[in-house]
Amino acid sequence: MRTRRTVGKTDSRRGARPVVTGAASVLLSMGMGMGMALPAGTAHAVGTGTRTAADTAPRIDLKVLVVDDGGPSVEAIRSTLDAAGTPYTRVDLTDPARQKIDDAFLADTVDGRARAKYQGIVLPDDNPFGGSSAEMAALAGYEKRFGIRQVDAYTYARPAVGLNVPADSGYAGTLDGKTAQVTPAGATGSFGYLRKNVPFEDNDPNVNESYGYISTPLAQQPDGASYTTLLDAPIPGGTGRGSLIGQYNHDGRSELVVTFVANQYQAQYRLVSRGIVEWLTQGVHLGASRNYFAVHVDDMFASDDRWDTKLKCTPGDVDCPGNPTPEHPALRMTAADAQYAKQWSQSHHLPLDFAFNGVGSVEYRSEHGGLPDPLLQQLTADQKSFRWINHTYTHAFLGCVQNTTVVPWKCATDAAGKTQWVSGRNISDEINTNRAWAAREGLAVDNDELITGEHSGLKMLPQQTQDNPELGPVLAKSGVAWIGSDTSREPQQRLVGPALTVPRYPMNVFYNAGTAQEETDEYNWLYTKKSDGGSGTCENSKVTTCLPKPLDVKTGFGTYITPLETRIALGHVLANDPRPHFMHQSNLSEERIGYKVLENVLSDYAGLFADNTPVVNLRMRDIGTELSKRAAWNAALAAGKVTAYRIGNAVTVTAPAGVQTLATLPDGTLQGGTAFGAAYAGSRWAWAAPAAGQGTLDFTLPAGSTPVLHKHGGAAAPVQAPAAALPVPRGVSHPVPYGPAATARR
Repeated sequence: MRTRRTVGKTDSRRGARPVVTGAASVLLSMGMGMGMALPAGTAHAVGTGTRTAADTAPRIDLKVLVVDDGGPSVEAIRSTLDAAGTPYTRVDLTDPARQKIDDAFLADTVDGRARAKYQGIVLPDDNPFGGSSAEMAALAGYEKRFGIRQVDAYTYARPAVGLNVPADSGYAGTLDGKTAQVTPAGATGSFGYLRKNVPFEDNDPNVNESYGYISTPLAQQPDGASYTTLLDAPIPGGTGRGSLIGQYNHDGRSELVVTFVANQYQAQYRLVSRGIVEWLTQGVHLGASRNYFAVHVDDMFASDDRWDTKLKCTPGDVDCPGNPTPEHPALRMTAADAQYAKQWSQSHHLPLDFAFNGVGSVEYRSEHGGLPDPLLQQLTADQKSFRWINHTYTHAFLGCVQNTTVVPWKCATDAAGKTQWVSGRNISDEINTNRAWAAREGLAVDNDELITGEHSGLKMLPQQTQDNPELGPVLAKSGVAWIGSDTSREPQQRLVGPALTVPRYPMNVFYNAGTAQEETDEYNWLYTKKSDGGSGTCENSKVTTCLPKPLDVKTGFGTYITPLETRIALGHVLANDPRPHFMHQSNLSEERIGYKVLENVLSDYAGLFADNTPVVNLRMRDIGTELSKRAAWNAALAAGKVTAYRIGNAVTVTAPAGVQTLATLPDGTLQGGTAFGAAYAGSRWAWAAPAAGQGTLDFTLPAGSTPVLHKHGGAAAPVQAPAAALPVPRGVSHPVPYGPAATARR
């Protein structure tokens, strides 16, 4: 069976708890919305009694305070907290009616116990409030009193933050294309998940995409102060190295001094973002972050029509004349390709998910005199090396009935003008016939996962503005819980009948290309101007741009397309994004060009991350479950229904019934007397739920994980003068695309 495309091939390329014991235990329902500026609540005490020395430890709520000036650096940190499910309160400095920061906003007393309302402070720079600011003084005193840390998201290198000014012994300017490194101090601290190098992006030589200050620490720090560089870089024009991120301890306070600006999409920020949050929260926080990479290979057992380099279209598609010819046969994997897939998957420790269409094997036998299908034989023998997903029997379009007499196609209508839909019976046949075929061939498949051909049945703009109403009921009857969708159309998970979607990233390795030259020829056609021999569609597109000139068809795939697709996919991996990527079986046939991109992603990743931070590879159902849990967790946070705090080495979390808690805690943390969670990036993480009959979660942190506290009262913590306004290049405020097919950074 040839897999025909009727949607313009949009699926193959980018369109762009045990209750706390003790007399002073308190459960406070506080606002913990992600990114919501919430008023301070009133605490209500529960019980009093005789205190021990341990009972005098303050309560520190597990929530971050983000003071936002609207700049990209603070926005980047907010995006990291959002993605992880880490709650924060935002104070918008651009809002004249904003909440003022004072002692009452930051702390209060609960049942006689001091309460710090925020476990960490994010500021745009080391002092965004102006000279003699009462707000900055309140923050400084709060940090000193409770041992709370402060991140300066982007600040000028100067003595007030423990550094020499760049003009004396450093550098100020663009950092495009430069490579920073984690220092030994950073590697033994919050940045130990990185192998060493932190490269700065340089996507467009005509646009400045970064700016920063590389500066050396003061040779003579003020009394009691110290500066420890955690990320450094060579000083251009010099022989030494200077700080880009460092820890400045002074006056009983601790600041993370970041002297470069970045946006949330840039690789240099995504690489250090975990370390910034872990440093800020001292390794104890709600939410979690991991690096995910899963790859679905669609159309297994089927064949895919081949791009014609002369016609500049794909014979067999509705928008291309003719059918495949012996000179341009359809693309289908061989038994040797299947053997290679097994070897590759095992050697790269990346199981592939095969979405299969059984009719392709049936047609192969019919076309070869009833002889067995070697591809089926090989993959059945090696089936445990892969994961298998029902992709429907014939890859039929399951949305509206298509009128393909016009280009682009449109939904057929009846005499009354109503949309005609593919019937529920036909949808059911596609699902169940594929299951029955797999069972006959001895192929083990999980029936709760489904990917329809071209994600059909789901709404597909502009032609089909709603789901096929027959789809949801069939999914219910068929026991389908997870259905694949396309992130370029619908990036968020949603319900379809009883099933939840699993959005998938299309990789720009085209379904109709089996060789590098075919891929490059089609790429040129799509992304070059008419005057350069291309289709010209990029000239008036809102989602793509044009190449400055056509790629060399002999070298373009290796020198341009592969690196570009690697950067795009790796960007998703670094974004705590579990959504899978997908390509097609044709890309694992002939020249096997799909592996080139996958190998680059894995190789680049291995060069950036330490062994304690492996790529997380999940099957489709587990990805869907992760997305679903996150949605429930984030909804609970936004509704203010989560309470979390630490008192000494005890952490208590309360969440709504049925909502699992996501947390990251230090290695050595116990939950109910046993080790908490799973190891990742030097910490422990888990989705956790209370024991039966309990309403709260209790964790016991290891010794040495309690913040250093200072006695209340005494001299106020000194406050430095405000930082100057700093340069923000256009390439930071307006993210620079990776390439013509990736104008929207994600």
